[in-house]
Amino acid sequence: MPSTPASTSSSASSSASSSASSSASSSASSSASSSDSGRRAELDAVRVLVVVGLVFFHSALVFGAHDDFYVKNAETTDVTLVVAAVGVLWAMPLLFFLAGLGAWHSLRRRSTGAFVVERLRRLGVPLLFGTLVLVPVPQWLRLRADPAHQESYLEFLPRFFRIDLEPGKFPFVLQGEFFETGHLWFLVLLLTFSLLLAPATHGFRSPANRDRVARLRDRMAAFAERRRGATLLPAVPLAVWCALAGLEEEYGGWHRWAYLLFYLFGFVFATDDRFRAAARRDARLIVLAGLLFCLVGVPAMLLAGDAAFTGPAPLAMAGRSLFGAAGWCWLMAIIGLLDRVRPARPRTGGREPRRWYAYLSEAVLPLYILHQPIVVAVAYGVVRWDAPIAVKFTVIVMASFALLALAYDLLVRRTGVTRFLFGLRPAPRAARDQVDQG
Repeated sequence: MPSTPASTSSSASSSASSSASSSASSSASSSASSSDSGRRAELDAVRVLVVVGLVFFHSALVFGAHDDFYVKNAETTDVTLVVAAVGVLWAMPLLFFLAGLGAWHSLRRRSTGAFVVERLRRLGVPLLFGTLVLVPVPQWLRLRADPAHQESYLEFLPRFFRIDLEPGKFPFVLQGEFFETGHLWFLVLLLTFSLLLAPATHGFRSPANRDRVARLRDRMAAFAERRRGATLLPAVPLAVWCALAGLEEEYGGWHRWAYLLFYLFGFVFATDDRFRAAARRDARLIVLAGLLFCLVGVPAMLLAGDAAFTGPAPLAMAGRSLFGAAGWCWLMAIIGLLDRVRPARPRTGGREPRRWYAYLSEAVLPLYILHQPIVVAVAYGVVRWDAPIAVKFTVIVMASFALLALAYDLLVRRTGVTRFLFGLRPAPRAARDQVDQG
């Protein structure tokens, strides 16, 4: 997902190692942090799979009995609750983690100011465009689902954009009866985290702080390298935060500021290859811990009932803390296990796989921006059919994928204007020539 999700770009040499007075341990850390110069295809593949999974996820919500999705089927089922719970636990946290990882590499290649400009262009522009053009559609279709509601889309738009300022809901300070950022809450948070991170890292770049940061990073990496299970430690602040702050259903089932922890953990994880080695080493242990936390935490949350997300009851808080810990374990298990089975690079002559990899990797952000309005629009028509849930679900998923592919390939990636609006870099000249020729 980030860009947005942010991508894991190749890294330059560590600035900390440029100091002649750096200690031996700091130099080792710098070497370790810069040793992985290749783009990790398996992580880009995970981002693609998460966005693909969101089509299944939001299609399933059409039939869910326990949520207020834009379009609802007359017949519902509890099966979607189980499917949603599995995805909620790790999918969006993983996108924020990978975005933080990408932010580290981006800041190593750019000044702080250039990083801010790049984030505003690649996240802020599609956020603004999507909010103005795409996000109102599901809200309008929600109203049109009532046969008595005959308001046209153009008549609805002025009501959608009646906005009040509510600073207490930062960063979602724009609120209204119908206004929302919809599924683009991800971009709101990701842009906010990036803009908060930039001034902090600017301070770390000063000569006075650079060596201190390098030594701290080296100590953390050395601890992770020596101590089996060290990669479980970030689960502790997540567990505490989820227990005390609660969970927010409208933001993917996690509290909005819990995602900041995932983003920062990704940023730190990218600074030294020893964190990555520790994740590979601890993968089996993390899997077992994640399963245990789920086996205990999920029943606790179910027993807590309506208080599970925000209630102060001990059972609800215990369930939420185990939810937070399990989310970290599932995320880290995916990272560690993927690294163990990291696919080999395509052999010479394997141009077709590389072409598809580059195509899908670039498509992640536009597909994310487009997917929910398309799913809701398709579902709006399909729920009126007299057909079983399984048939309707299959049609919604398949039709949504087809429309997404057509929209991205024909309407987004082929012109400079649309690429800019959806956060893509300008197309290389050779690629533009191929598009122009056919």
